[in-house]
Amino acid sequence: MEATKEKHHYVLIHGICHGAWCWYKIIPLLKSAGHWVTALDLAASGVNKRSIEDLHTFVDYSQPLLEFMESIPQDERVILVGHSFGGMNLALAMEKFPEKISVAVFLTAIVPDTVHPPSYVIEAQNNRTNSGDGWLDTVFTSYGSPDKPSTSMLFGPMGLSSKLYQLSPIQDLELAKTLIRPGFLFIEDLSKVNKFTNSRYGSVTRVFIVCDEDEALTEEFQRWMIENSGTNNVMEIHGADHMAMLSKPQQLFHSLLDIAHHYT
Repeated sequence: MEATKEKHHYVLIHGICHGAWCWYKIIPLLKSAGHWVTALDLAASGVNKRSIEDLHTFVDYSQPLLEFMESIPQDERVILVGHSFGGMNLALAMEKFPEKISVAVFLTAIVPDTVHPPSYVIEAQNNRTNSGDGWLDTVFTSYGSPDKPSTSMLFGPMGLSSKLYQLSPIQDLELAKTLIRPGFLFIEDLSKVNKFTNSRYGSVTRVFIVCDEDEALTEEFQRWMIENSGTNNVMEIHGADHMAMLSKPQQLFHSLLDIAHHYT
């Protein structure tokens, strides 16, 4: 059952190492309900032709989203949906274009605050991951020069199957193995840029969707981010792993309709 008859424009942002392809189950569901959908490949992701070696800042990585937001007419507003590390891309867009966003949806996503540097929550998650076996067979590769070193990461088959896709169909896991590309967390860059502001980033309505079976960003950490960021609007998808758009597409679809109905 559709929660709203009004037509909305959903903009879907993937997480690290992934691309627009990971939304392939959600896109037709939203379109069949009469909505517009844009699923973007961020720089050096999906089929975007930029190379990861060309990315020096988080803004470089976010350029496809920023260019898209720039192109939206001033009298139109979109629903931004960010997954995983894509929450940081949402935050940047919210800071730069708050008047063009009706609601920002953080799907088990990194959600920063306005008190600490943008890197704060990412570093908190990294510290938790490093304290256990969280990275498993993730491959780290050094790029850049001695004065500006960079390190990329690429999930390995074990990490994908046990941390991200453990409840998703095996076909989606195999698809991910063939399509993921190396990604950056941009921690050093994000530790030096300005904090997000209450007047811009904080002015956009935020909704966080908790995925209770997520082994990559655990439910405990998701709820810590919710509290740390002061996010008041929270929904939950039961039985969803990190890739809720693949493991629980119908539930996510209805959650997105409900969000449009209640928060736009």
